[in-house]
Amino acid sequence: MTAETTTASPTSARVPPQRDHFRELVVTELRDAITRLPESVRDCVSYHFGWQNEAGEPISAPSGKAIRPLLVGSCARAVGGRETAALQAAVAVELAHNFTLLHDDVMDRDSTRRHRPTVWTVFGDSAAILAGDALLMLATEILAAESSAAVPKLSTALLRLCDGQARDVAFEGRETVSVAECFAMAECKTAALLNCACELGALVGGGTTEQVRLLGSFGTQLGIAFQLVDDLLGIWGSPERTGKPVYSDLATRKKSLPVAAAMNADNAAAREFTELYARPTALSTAQLSTAAELVERAGGRAWALEQIAQRHRAALDYLAAANPEPRAAQDLHRLAELITARDH
Repeated sequence: MTAETTTASPTSARVPPQRDHFRELVVTELRDAITRLPESVRDCVSYHFGWQNEAGEPISAPSGKAIRPLLVGSCARAVGGRETAALQAAVAVELAHNFTLLHDDVMDRDSTRRHRPTVWTVFGDSAAILAGDALLMLATEILAAESSAAVPKLSTALLRLCDGQARDVAFEGRETVSVAECFAMAECKTAALLNCACELGALVGGGTTEQVRLLGSFGTQLGIAFQLVDDLLGIWGSPERTGKPVYSDLATRKKSLPVAAAMNADNAAAREFTELYARPTALSTAQLSTAAELVERAGGRAWALEQIAQRHRAALDYLAAANPEPRAAQDLHRLAELITARDH
C-alpha cells in the first residue's frame, strides 16, 4: 500500500548516522511490543521483520530503513521536543506501516520482499492477513496509551491509505488514467502515512498547530516523491536492488505515475505505448523492453525525475517555514535526500 510495497527503499543516500541510536531504540521497542501479540501470529510477524526464519530460528535478515519512525523522532526534535518522547509514536507508525505491507503482498501476490519470500508464501494468505490485522491493533493500542489526540491522526491516515490502495486497484481495470488521478492516488496510498509520521512527531514534541501542519506538508511532499522514485524503480530498477524482475510494474500493467505521464503525452511514442499496454495477452520480455523504451521516449521518465526534484524542493520549503531546530533540520534534510534519491 506504500512505496515500499513494490521495491526496496532507495539506497544511494544514507540515514543520518546520529539517528542510528534512535533507530536501535525503535527496534528494541518493536521487539518488546511483538511479545504482546498472540502466539498464533507472533511467528509470522517475527519472520516478516527478519528476526527469524521459516522454522522459527533467530536470524538477522535485511530490514527497511525505518524512514517513518525516523521522521517521527526528527520532527519531534524539530519543534523543540525530546526524541525519546516520540519513541512510542514512532513504534506505532512502524507497526502500522508493516500492517500495510503484509496485506499488500497478499493483494499483489508479491512473492518476495527485501529479497526473502513474503509471509503469505510461507505461512499462507490467512496467516499473513491476520498478522497484519494484529499489527494494526497493536499500533493503535500503543499510540492510545501515549496520546489520545494522536490516534485520530493515525486512523485518518490509514483510511486515506486504504482509499489510495482501492484507487490503485481500480486503475488495473482501466486502459488509461490521468496524471491527476495518479497523483491523488499517490497522495493517499503513500504520502498519507509520511504526513502522519511528521505530524505525530511534531504533536508529541509539543509543536504549535502551525508547525504540525507545516511538517505534515513536508511529509506529504516527500511521500509523493517517494512514490515517484518507487515507480521508476518498478520499471527500470535492477533486480539486485529491488528484489523484483526487471520491468515488474510493466508486466502487471501497473498505472504508475511515469506510465500515466507517458500515456497522456501528445506524441507518437505515447500512442504506441498505450496500444501496446492495452493488449489482452501477457507481454513478452522483448515487448516489456519496448514498453519501457516507449515510456522513456514519450517523456514519462524525464517527467518523473523532474517531479521528484520539484517535490523535494517543496518539502524543504515547508520544513523551513516550520522554523525547525537547526540540528533536527539537518537530519530532516538528510532524510529528504534519502527518500528522493534518484540514482536510476
